[in-house]
Amino acid sequence: MLSIIQAAGWPIWPLVACSVLALALVAERFLALKTARVAPPKLLDEAIAVSSKGLPTPDTVNQLAQNSALGEVLASGLRALIAQPQSSEAELRAAMESAGRSVAHRLEKYLNALATIASAAPLLGLLGTVIGMIEIFGSQGGTSTGGNPAQLAHGISVALYNTAFGLIVAIPALIFWRYFRSRVDEYLLTLELAAEQFVRHLGRVRK
Repeated sequence: MLSIIQAAGWPIWPLVACSVLALALVAERFLALKTARVAPPKLLDEAIAVSSKGLPTPDTVNQLAQNSALGEVLASGLRALIAQPQSSEAELRAAMESAGRSVAHRLEKYLNALATIASAAPLLGLLGTVIGMIEIFGSQGGTSTGGNPAQLAHGISVALYNTAFGLIVAIPALIFWRYFRSRVDEYLLTLELAAEQFVRHLGRVRK
C-alpha cells in the first residue's frame, strides 16, 4: 500500500488526509450517537414518575440534564416550570424546543464534514489522475521514438490509482453519512415525541 501511495505522487496525499479524517469522524459519531447517550428507553417514564408527586429538587433536575440528550430536553421543561410555576403549556413547549434545537445541533455535528469528504474525494482522485496523465504524456512527447509503451502503460496505471483511492475513500464516507443521518433523524423524532408527552404531563402537574 505504501508503495502504491508513493507511486501515485503528491495528489494522493490529500486523499490520505481525507481518509484519516473520515475514519476519525466515523469513530467519534459512533460514540456520540449511542442510544444511552442520546435517548435511553426508560428515561421518560422515570422522569414522569419522579415528577408525578411534585416538582423535583434542582439537584435531581441537574442529574436528569446530565444523563443524556433526552434528559437535557426534559430538564429544560422542569426548570421552566420551577422558575415560573404558572407557565402555560405553550411556554413549557417553547423552553423544551429551544433545548431541542441545541441538542439537534450537537447530534448533527460533523455530519456536514463527512458529507463533504464523500463528495470531494472522487474529485480529488480525478484531479490526481488528470495531473498524472498530463505528466506522463508530457514526458513521452519529448522523445523522438514516441516513448516506451510499457512505461506508458505503467504510468497510466499509476495515475489511475488516484481515482481508485478517491472512490475507496468516498464510498464508505457516503455510506456512513447516510447511516448517521438516518440515525439522527430517528433520534430527533424520538426526542420530539417524548418532549410532547412530557409537556402534557407537566401541564397536569402544574394544575
